[in-house]
Amino acid sequence: MTKTLAPATPSAHATLDALLSQRHSCRGFLPTPVSRELQQKWLTTAQKTASWCNSQPWRVHIAEGAAIERLREVMLAPPAEGEPGPDFEWPLKYQGEYQQRRLACALQLYASVGIAKGDREASTRQARENLRFFGAPHVAIVTSDASLSVYGAVDCGAYVANLLLAAQSMGLGAIPQAALASRPQRLREFFGLGPDRLVVCGISFGYEDPQHPANGFRTPRAALDEVVQWVA
Repeated sequence: MTKTLAPATPSAHATLDALLSQRHSCRGFLPTPVSRELQQKWLTTAQKTASWCNSQPWRVHIAEGAAIERLREVMLAPPAEGEPGPDFEWPLKYQGEYQQRRLACALQLYASVGIAKGDREASTRQARENLRFFGAPHVAIVTSDASLSVYGAVDCGAYVANLLLAAQSMGLGAIPQAALASRPQRLREFFGLGPDRLVVCGISFGYEDPQHPANGFRTPRAALDEVVQWVA
């Protein structure tokens, strides 16, 4: 018997498209904490993320309250001699359109907070805001199982994307941060994680400060003909 395809739901698509259009990386937060009940609702939604063989490799470790203040100090401390780098290899290089997009994003950010082009001292200070979680009242560290290698990280990427969309749908601000993965051993020690947990990224989250200048710009997206090829 032929299975009938479910009819499309225009309103559902419109909602998803609107959330994707509205979502942006929040770099300035209000001090107001997010209730545990709302956090659980947020995480429950993202838990529906698809994963390879339904392995669900992500684990989430959240610091808040007094703990996040301690973690800020831990992450901001100068690197120790011989401190290990990220668990997953950093990009070898940004080139071509990837470098152009990366540079355009940085220039938009710097312009929004009044950093002049070429002011390395000011741009370094702004980069360090990553390690203080942009003042957010909460930070979530996403880890994957080492045995799942890169595919565990890929699944975690899908999970992070859904966390960001769910946050947008609930009126929360959030920003995914690869910078927090640059110091994985500190995070393992802070949260008491074993060597089998690899740090994928962090997500600072809370309520967005609408007056913060870093929240006032939006990055563009490439046209379809730059990223899609159809072969019939």
